Amino acid sequence: MDKMKVTYEAMLGLAAEMILDEAVNAFRRKKIYDDIDRALADGDEDGFRRLTDELKTLCK
Repeated sequence: MDKMKVTYEAMLGLAAEMILDEAVNAFRRKKIYDDIDRALADGDEDGFRRLTDELKTLCK
């Protein structure tokens, strides 16, 4: 019974970590999209390129 409890707790920990990772990635993607919009509005071509490259690596 103890072994089953340890396994269950490990699985819960992994699930929580996956949920947290997805939340952090979603927040980061949103921030990059907002920054891309700002770069476009400001005419910042270098910032736009840097941010789109960062977004590409994040979405892989």
